Amino acid sequence: MADARHARMLDELGVEIACGTLQPGTVLRVEQLQIRFDVSRTVAREVVRTLEAMRLTTSKRRVGVTVRDPAEWNHYDPRLIRWQLDGEGRAAALRNLTELRSAVEPSAARFAALRAGPEQRGRLSALADHLAGTARAADLRAFLDHDIAFHHLVLTASGNPMFGQLSEVVAEVLTGRTGHGLMPPRPQPAAVRLHAEVAVAIAAGQADRAERAMRDIVVQAREEMFELIE
Repeated sequence: MADARHARMLDELGVEIACGTLQPGTVLRVEQLQIRFDVSRTVAREVVRTLEAMRLTTSKRRVGVTVRDPAEWNHYDPRLIRWQLDGEGRAAALRNLTELRSAVEPSAARFAALRAGPEQRGRLSALADHLAGTARAADLRAFLDHDIAFHHLVLTASGNPMFGQLSEVVAEVLTGRTGHGLMPPRPQPAAVRLHAEVAVAIAAGQADRAERAMRDIVVQAREEMFELIE
C-alpha cells in the first residue's frame, strides 16, 4: 500500500511540475503534502527526495520544497519524459525529443555500421523481420516492443556508451507515441522498409547508407506525429 501511495504521489506531483501546473518558485510543505495525499511523513519525504534527485525541486530548512526552473531539470530522466508526454505540453516535448533523436540516432547508426559485432548485426536483421511481421498483423503492442529493441540495439552497437544510455529516452518517446495515439493504426510500409534498410546497411558495414536511412526514420516519425497532433 505504501508503495502504491508513493507511486501515485510521485506521478501526480511530477506531472504537475512537468506541465507547469506547479510553476517554478512554488513552495510546497511536507506537512501539506502529507494531508493532500494521505501519506505518512516518511512516504512524503521519500517522494520529495526523488523529485530532488531529478532536479525538479530543492529543499531548504525553514523554506520548504521549492520547484526549480526547467533549465535545471534532468531532462534525460525517463520519468520526466513520461510526465511531459502525459500533459498539455506534449507537442513541445515531442518536438524537443525528436530534435534530440535527429542529432543522435543517425550518428549511432553510422558508428554501428563500423563497429557492430556479428551477433549484433544478426540480431538487428531479425528485429527488422519481426517489425515487418507485426506491422502486417497490425499488432501495435508487439511492433512497439520490437521497435524499442531495434533502436536500443542500434544505439548500443554504436560502441559509444553515451549513445547507449539514451536508449531509455528513445523508448519513452516510442512508448508515448503509441500510448497517446500518435501512431497510424497500421505501421506504414515505408517505415518498415527504412528499418530493414538500416539493418541491411549495418550488416554490410555501409556507414553512409545506415546514417541516411536512420535519419529518414526520424523524419518520417516526426511528420506522422505532428500530422496526427494537428
